[in-house]
Amino acid sequence: MLQPLPLGRSTFSTLRARNEIYVDKTALIHRLAQFDSKIFLARPRRFGKSLLVSTFESLFKNGLRDFEGLAIEKLWKDKTYPVVRLDFSGLKAYKDLGQFQIAFQSLLSSVFAPLGFHYDSENQTILFIDQFKMWLSAQPPSSFVLLIDEYDAPLTNHLDSATVFDNIRDYLGEFYAAIKQYEGCLRFFFMTGITKFSNTSIFSAFNNIEDISLDEKFGELLGYTEEEIAKYFEAYLQKAQSALQLSKSELLVKLREQYDGFSFDRKAATHVYCPWSVLNFLKRPEEGFRNYWYTSGGQPTVLMKYLADHALQSPTVYNESVLFSISDLGASRQCDEISVEALLTQAGYLTIKEGVGGDFVRLGYPNEEVARSMARLYAAELLKGQDVANSGVPSLFKVMAEQSPETVVSYFNRALGSIDYVRYPIENEAACRAYLQVLLIGAALLPKVEVHNALGRSDMEVEVGNRHWVFEFKFARTPSEVDKLLTQAVNQIQSVHYGENQPGKELIRVALVFGATERRFMSWKVV
Repeated sequence: MLQPLPLGRSTFSTLRARNEIYVDKTALIHRLAQFDSKIFLARPRRFGKSLLVSTFESLFKNGLRDFEGLAIEKLWKDKTYPVVRLDFSGLKAYKDLGQFQIAFQSLLSSVFAPLGFHYDSENQTILFIDQFKMWLSAQPPSSFVLLIDEYDAPLTNHLDSATVFDNIRDYLGEFYAAIKQYEGCLRFFFMTGITKFSNTSIFSAFNNIEDISLDEKFGELLGYTEEEIAKYFEAYLQKAQSALQLSKSELLVKLREQYDGFSFDRKAATHVYCPWSVLNFLKRPEEGFRNYWYTSGGQPTVLMKYLADHALQSPTVYNESVLFSISDLGASRQCDEISVEALLTQAGYLTIKEGVGGDFVRLGYPNEEVARSMARLYAAELLKGQDVANSGVPSLFKVMAEQSPETVVSYFNRALGSIDYVRYPIENEAACRAYLQVLLIGAALLPKVEVHNALGRSDMEVEVGNRHWVFEFKFARTPSEVDKLLTQAVNQIQSVHYGENQPGKELIRVALVFGATERRFMSWKVV
């Protein structure tokens, strides 16, 4: 029997009671917990933030009860404490400040009640927050532990409503200001989230909080290193090798390409795999290296709400790295001041690839899974306001695997015609190729651009079933250019022998000319 995988598990004590695999991070946890620290950690969804909070909860509340055989067992010397754990993800559904206030006060009353806090609702002369402050002021020094998970959830759910966002932010600010004022009663404070919003009092009034989100020492606190995967999941790796008929080295290379590459430190000195993707793959390796990121962690509310009112960069920059200031990456911002690059990094679409000197780092996609997810995000943005099903994009795989080139070109025109040309105009050959690239990836295909051979490079190639498609694009600014450009494209395919090194595949090579004024492929030819 294989030891159970901890897939979807966010309660540490339950994970240990059920003997599920736990990748031992407790040496780093001890490093954080031994001090009277006030710590903030930002990570994307599906990286185990809630499990980490639960681990701190178990440690401070129950001591070493659940830590037998783990690194911290020989390190931890502290006593137990009352623990208050606040999960703010349950507060994101409320539509206005009044509803939120009722829910928030109810939450605080319930979690602080075991420590002795009781709200006197009959006393109308003293506000709830003031009664809470009076109780905090009476607590002994270092007397309890406060853990807050997903602190930003109530805020990100209202990015599309500035008034509600501001009201909830200001109301939460009163709570954080109270904690700041009486912080001496805290033995330990730990808070997680995805992004850092300013003017919440937690990053302004609470000025001694330590943000470890970009700290190299804790770059591996969440996520799995390759060494950890090899150590803790050896039996599952053997199962995957058998299912996919791969050697161990071949399997690790594929895993690395698909799910590794997330770096959460300023120097990109550490990198980790996404736990959610790895665990899902190991659970069902016979299904291959599927994309688990987009549908589970790749559509966080903070990002999708932001994109409702902001455009992504043009898809012409898809797969290009981005230079960005590390100071801006770690700074707290107003909701309307957050750059799309910072938000994509916080959401896990971009990661730190390398430091380039001074205050700058280079951002890029961590792996193929996220790169494909980004293309799907672009595809959804390109077709915003359109019926994606009617665009034909979801059917492209079947069409390109079975239908004629004429039908494929018709589908291309149909999809491109669904794009909002005001936000995303096609102004040159590169844009035409980039838009088709992200639309194809959005349809679960894996196109390659600028494929080199000894004589040159093709614009785009993609394998679909038993077919290998080669596309050469030209861009006609006026209708009079179309015939000449088509001839050039045909000659280019023939002279450079694009795609001819694909044995066992049906080779289909197509020259296409996109018309700027007509906004579609005006002419095409199978070569």
